[in-house]
Amino acid sequence: MEHPRAVPIVALDYADPELALAMVEQLGTRCDFYKVGSELFTAAGPEVVKELRRRGARVFLDLKLHDIPNTVARAAGVAADLGASLLTVHATGGPRMIHAAVEASGPLCEVLAVTVLTSLSSAEIADAWGRGAIGDLRPEVTRLAELARNAGAAGVVCSGEEAGALRRHMGDAFVLLVPGLRLAGDAAGDQTRVVTPRAAADAGASYLVLGRAVTAAPDPVAAFEGAVASLA
Repeated sequence: MEHPRAVPIVALDYADPELALAMVEQLGTRCDFYKVGSELFTAAGPEVVKELRRRGARVFLDLKLHDIPNTVARAAGVAADLGASLLTVHATGGPRMIHAAVEASGPLCEVLAVTVLTSLSSAEIADAWGRGAIGDLRPEVTRLAELARNAGAAGVVCSGEEAGALRRHMGDAFVLLVPGLRLAGDAAGDQTRVVTPRAAADAGASYLVLGRAVTAAPDPVAAFEGAVASLA
């Protein structure tokens, strides 16, 4: 499957489905791709995915599945039946788990493996993995990306800081989804490895996830349009 570069996805990170759908209404036809993550999916369940699909929107179901292969496969099959276009699993779940998700999700729902969360610093990763100091996360991210590709994943989730090296190493067909983006002048918030949408696009990102940079902006429509304009 061919993938265009730098497709924007707006993250509906709400605990209230009415607020999420109000944002969809506000953005209107400007955006046709939305992320449903753990917060909204826990609050609203599959119905919010179905409603987005009824409205003609594509859905990135960002559940970051990490469990035994059989359980993940069943969840991936449900995600595909709901009409999700993208689904995430954790790369550290291992190749059998990733492959099970890929097999169960079918050709219309692509599986992306999460490499290293954008909220984590090198020191936190070293601590969590029981490793010595990690000065550069790119080799770790690349290793996990290779593991994911060998298991059949369409691509990975990575930070904008690693996207350029991954694009060069993994080639043009591999999907790179970059979250944790901030518009110029925005605060980093709880993220540690952030870039602007333009920087991520220039690095070769396939998908750009825009969260608080749009949804928490005083004028979300203007923020979204500004982000899209910056990609031109």
